[in-house]
Amino acid sequence: MQHIYAWLTLILTTTFVVSPAFTDPFMGFTADQLPIPQIDPPVQPAGYAFAIWGLIYGWLIVSAVFGVWRRADDAGWDRARAPLMVSLAVGTPWLTIANASAIWATITIFVMAAAAIVALILAPKTDRWWLHAPVGIYAGWLTAASFVSLGSTAAGYGIVLGSLGWAYLAIILALGVTLTVISRKPSAPEYGLTVIWALVGIIVANLSGAVGVMILAATGIVVVAGATWKFRSPA
Repeated sequence: MQHIYAWLTLILTTTFVVSPAFTDPFMGFTADQLPIPQIDPPVQPAGYAFAIWGLIYGWLIVSAVFGVWRRADDAGWDRARAPLMVSLAVGTPWLTIANASAIWATITIFVMAAAAIVALILAPKTDRWWLHAPVGIYAGWLTAASFVSLGSTAAGYGIVLGSLGWAYLAIILALGVTLTVISRKPSAPEYGLTVIWALVGIIVANLSGAVGVMILAATGIVVVAGATWKFRSPA
């Protein structure tokens, strides 16, 4: 059983990274996936923000290869690998799920995000650039993306608040999770910085639209930046 977690992480990271080549691109839920179509909902970041997936994919692969090469039998890495493997296993078919069902896409992306956050919290304090940074960026983006999916799906099914109301609520809930994680894992500022990246994308997406959403996202940037600085690990 020695080294099996390291190799499984590499295998699942590889399947996760190559999966987009085997499914249709996902650019948000289409008009026929929701009873009330959500075309460019106010909670969704501008398209350019999704380019961060290139960094996430590349860094996770580097981390997994390094893990097999130099940390294959490291117990600290294995504690983080277990939940990370859950996230990657669910993430591998996620694009196919998202193109088929908004509800299941939302459920599964929350599973991915929760598992990635647990992996980040369990990661050892050493090997920041080999483990903390890639997992932190991955978990940070999934935190934002899961609540974007929730806001879009709930609004698309006409649940109480409408698209603007769900944008406000989704941002607030995402900030709550983000601040909790930052306080638990101060050695991974990349997590908070990635959530800030998503919030900037929301501001850009709403430049000609929802001013209130822009103000809330900007406030969130200040709060997350402040918390990241306050809870930072000593040098």
